[in-house]
Amino acid sequence: MTVETMSQAAQTARTALPKIKTSLPGPNAKRIIADDERLISPSYTRSYPLVVKRGRGAIIEDVDGNEFLDFSAGIAVTSTGHCHPHVVAAIREQAGELIHMSGTDFFYKSMTELSERLSKVAPMAGPHKFYFGNSGTEAIECALKIARYHTKRQAVIAFYGAFHGRTMGSLSLTASKPQQRRRFAPLVPGVTHVPFPYTYRFGEGKSEREYGLACAKFIEERLFKTTVPPEEIAAIFVEPIQGEGGYVPAPAEFLRELRRICDEHGIMLVADEVQSGAGRTGKWWAIEHTGVEPDVVCMAKGIASGMPLGITMTRASVMDWVPGSHASTFGGNPVAIAAALATMDVIEREGMRNAAAQGERMKQRMSGWVTKHAKVGDVRGKGLMLAVEIVKDKQSKTPAPTERDRIVQLAFENGLLLLGCGETSIRLSPALIVTQEQCDYALDVLEKCIAQV
Repeated sequence: MTVETMSQAAQTARTALPKIKTSLPGPNAKRIIADDERLISPSYTRSYPLVVKRGRGAIIEDVDGNEFLDFSAGIAVTSTGHCHPHVVAAIREQAGELIHMSGTDFFYKSMTELSERLSKVAPMAGPHKFYFGNSGTEAIECALKIARYHTKRQAVIAFYGAFHGRTMGSLSLTASKPQQRRRFAPLVPGVTHVPFPYTYRFGEGKSEREYGLACAKFIEERLFKTTVPPEEIAAIFVEPIQGEGGYVPAPAEFLRELRRICDEHGIMLVADEVQSGAGRTGKWWAIEHTGVEPDVVCMAKGIASGMPLGITMTRASVMDWVPGSHASTFGGNPVAIAAALATMDVIEREGMRNAAAQGERMKQRMSGWVTKHAKVGDVRGKGLMLAVEIVKDKQSKTPAPTERDRIVQLAFENGLLLLGCGETSIRLSPALIVTQEQCDYALDVLEKCIAQV
């Protein structure tokens, strides 16, 4: 991409704010939604009637010409913004050369090129090895299988509030909402869930450090002594910041204790960075904020700016399985890899630094809402992975999902795209290239909607 094109993209981002022209949903959107109800799986969750036509930067245009400021980034996927010129150029160039041959059976130079670049930013010491799939849940499935294969153990620990995916292995690790598991049993056996240090909601009277240590000690002092022998545990799966569970950061002391437990008992520590990775928190990986080194990192979402790519990165000694143990026909598709390489360019050049700066500004302003607004119970997160927890009142901390959903709906009506997370929180996860003007506008709208509810 030329300097001129980059300048044009930056100028577009600076001036891009919402423009609502019709009632919502508009007439074209209504027709498409009616067709969707007739033809599409009812298992999908739709927060509001948005029918997307195109996207540029942090702006989404619907089929009726309405423009919205996107603070969901396609569920934290479009890390470089919608259709970033550098990423689009890489996709177009690769699509004209080779779309598919299957990295399972043949070789791609770009696969090793991306692996080399990711190895340089890995949160654990190398050497590393990489498995390429198509999504976050596939990256988790790979990690689950490699943990059992490598350790020759079957048991796995995950956490309440966790979301690791919806395929059967990752679903067995997920403990975010009962609807995600309802009527799908029996799930993969051998998974035990334990408390995650969600201090605001469950750590009454304790600091984040104290409650984090208490949750880690629960594994040693209760689980190991009553239910699951440590020598039978293959891995502990943890999100450094729980995503669907409410954008809840894990205290550093908690993750350090997990590392110690894993080291003492020969257990693998798996960091699910599907939503928190790829620069979103102002570092390449959220776990880097704690100094803890995992054995496995699972990534997807923002690593390829919207192209389907899931990657499992391990210490090289861990990925010791033999040919045929696991594979994917489409995993590591050349077009998706080209998008990932271009995405890394943008993240390294500007996205990660901007995420840290804009996230800190936003969090500082939002933190004042806890005392200013009766229904704001907590503000938390890192970088551009922020959450506002909505409660009935601050004393009881009673969850307020109805009010939360109403705020999200009002924001949509005012041109701001947000999503809920957890039982009662609102997440803010815009593209890493979002501007200060857009951040200020989004917070103005969100605060107005909170006050209105």
